[in-house]
Amino acid sequence: MNHPLWLFGDQLGAHFHHGDREVVLIEAESALRRRPYHRQKLHLVLSGMRHLAAELGDRARLLRAPTYRAALAEYGRPVAVHEPGSHAAEDLVLALERDGLVAEVLPTPGFALSRKDFADWAQGRERFVLEEFYRDQRRRFQVLVDAGEPLGGRWNYDADNREPPPKGASRLPVEPPWWPEEDEIDERVRADLDALDLDTVGRDGPRLFPVTAAEAEAALEHFLRHRLAAFGPYEDAILSRDWAMAHSLLSVPLNLGLLHPLDVVRAAERRTGELPLSSVEGFIRQVLGWREYVWHLYWHFGREYVRNNAFRAPAPLPDWWAELDPDAVRAQCLKAALAGVRDRGWVHHIQRLMVLGNHGLQRGYHPAELSDWFTTSFVDGFPWVMPVNVVGMSQHADGGLMATKPYLSGGAYLNRMSDHCSGCCYDPRSRLGDRACPFTAGYWAWLHRNAAAVSGNHRMARAISGLRRLDDIEAVVDQESDREQF
Repeated sequence: MNHPLWLFGDQLGAHFHHGDREVVLIEAESALRRRPYHRQKLHLVLSGMRHLAAELGDRARLLRAPTYRAALAEYGRPVAVHEPGSHAAEDLVLALERDGLVAEVLPTPGFALSRKDFADWAQGRERFVLEEFYRDQRRRFQVLVDAGEPLGGRWNYDADNREPPPKGASRLPVEPPWWPEEDEIDERVRADLDALDLDTVGRDGPRLFPVTAAEAEAALEHFLRHRLAAFGPYEDAILSRDWAMAHSLLSVPLNLGLLHPLDVVRAAERRTGELPLSSVEGFIRQVLGWREYVWHLYWHFGREYVRNNAFRAPAPLPDWWAELDPDAVRAQCLKAALAGVRDRGWVHHIQRLMVLGNHGLQRGYHPAELSDWFTTSFVDGFPWVMPVNVVGMSQHADGGLMATKPYLSGGAYLNRMSDHCSGCCYDPRSRLGDRACPFTAGYWAWLHRNAAAVSGNHRMARAISGLRRLDDIEAVVDQESDREQF
């Protein structure tokens, strides 16, 4: 039977609803109240669903109800649904299927590689290496390859894409990003969210990301035409006054299901020849490599993965962190990252990994709590996105299952890759005293605390050797154990 198709709020693109089935969209108040989401995240999801309902016209039914179950019971017809994006949503779908409200569960069309094909690739592997998966993806989908070999002779141009910000520049010399224009649907969403009085975090603000397929296509084209060339070399750099730099800002429309990843990859691939290969490859690696990898490992590792805590990090998130209060922080890099999350629910991947994640690792924040925080506080942080990124890569809490070393650094790295340190009250070269950088001192304190756990990792050998040469490490450890100001 051609059952009506129920779409979740992250399944909004044409590849999810092609054909002529009636489309059911549900705004469940219980889902909005489940956790303290970023206010702008809720706006994006509701706006996307309502814009799609408006586009589909009579073909769509937009239901508002206390729960998904209540909405489907009121609708009165069994529905089909695509595989959802979390273990909790999968449990819900299975329960609704047992009760006759869901008649059919379809494979998700939102990723290039199917879950079955990934399972075949992963069979027998005890450790997972992105580069192996990425090369398989390139060959499988014939992206930037010639007769099975990488275009340009190299699979990976990451070494070319680690430039610090240009000296003396406050902004990159690139076109500004594409920005959407809010409409009456956004106005209504904002009013409805105000009326619901939800427990949210972050500030409300103008909508910064696409919520329709047309907007997503416009944002993609603008990025490829005007910004991709500069993305590669500066993708790991941070500028205080240029939060977007040359990043694509496409994670939201991708994770809302508005863009198909292969369409994005093909569009970038077509720019080969006119743009630097290192930039094209670096962007494709994020979409066809890392994003697909994270999705599949979420399902492969299973629901217990987030409980991994290899370093036995015990600390709850401090209030200033959970409540997005950058005014409680003095370190400029940490202040700017928290302010970015507060103001727009988004900072780029190096601020996530080497500022926020690095701080969380050094201070022993519980990895599951940290993963939950990234999921709820970021506008692109859907449940499948964060466990592998945070628990695995950032916190190395899975014991090295999918990353070869902890992503840990002192202030020297942040000084090299950002312009934060020159205006900071802390000195990235100092590990003791009033001006001791919390990242530099925290780096050595963490190494001292976890030396035995990482001593067998050859990639940490140099760091452990440096630790043994410090004659003030006990004083550093004492100082950092008492630190309350960051």
